[in-house]
Amino acid sequence: MSRFNYGGQALIEGVLMRGRNAIAVAFRHPDGQIVWASESLRSGPHAWRLARAPFARGLIVLYETLIVGTRWLIRSANIQASAEGIELGRGSIALMLGLTLALGVGVFFLLPLFIATATTSSIQADWVQHTVEGLVRVGIFLGYLALIARAPDIRRVFEYHGAEHMTIHALEAGDPLTTDAVRKYPTAHPRCGTEFLVVVIALSIFAFGLVGRQSLPIMVVSRLLLIPVIAAVGYEILRFGAKHRANPLVKVIMAPGILVQMITTKRPTDDQIEVAIVSMEQALEADGESIPTGSELPERERLPDTAAAVA
Repeated sequence: MSRFNYGGQALIEGVLMRGRNAIAVAFRHPDGQIVWASESLRSGPHAWRLARAPFARGLIVLYETLIVGTRWLIRSANIQASAEGIELGRGSIALMLGLTLALGVGVFFLLPLFIATATTSSIQADWVQHTVEGLVRVGIFLGYLALIARAPDIRRVFEYHGAEHMTIHALEAGDPLTTDAVRKYPTAHPRCGTEFLVVVIALSIFAFGLVGRQSLPIMVVSRLLLIPVIAAVGYEILRFGAKHRANPLVKVIMAPGILVQMITTKRPTDDQIEVAIVSMEQALEADGESIPTGSELPERERLPDTAAAVA
């Protein structure tokens, strides 16, 4: 069984796996070949002395998801678009990263506040405003997932999401990384980013309730300032829930996160599982870990401009 809790993220026609000291990504190139790259996690915020300390590590994961993960998500889109001669420049990628972050904060944290404030302005009880805000936030989150899941391209991303989870399950069970071994596992995983978002939304209802009904500018600022605090606490709750999932009470409390994964993960095809296997094997190699005996070694090529990504 692996000593490190490997995690990951689905990309467009690909999978990102996060290891101890590096991330690895693998994509199905438009020509059918699997291409891969790795990137060190020994610089930037990852190099901070307290980067792996409780609560601080949650902020690092948030950074990886919003910045590193989104950057590779856009890169994966570039790889697929390359077949049509389309390529985004660094400026365009930076702009998309900024817009993605602003849109996420605006839609999932500020929009529910504005709706709740407008619809409950004549009601004196503070709890009504907080309840409406929480319900709107949950509704937007679930509605957004259900809507995008209808798009064929997003469904393929969700299939790669399932392949990522299934591969992690196989590694944690000590199985060889083969298509047959991976396929027997469920697509849901207790450390999933979707489950993290569910925990964050639940915590936000509680945390924003403590702020109380203030003037609108103060409530807006409080939402922005509390996002990293909620993320840090939420990550620790997620780790605790994953570690103690056998406990019946913990299982019930964390059940909504597993249920939401019914939307965000789908059963993958064999070729999608192969991509996830390559990503995991490259993450293990970047960490200096051995690949489980008996694992498949699908043919792969390194992305030509990432040869020095991991020193």
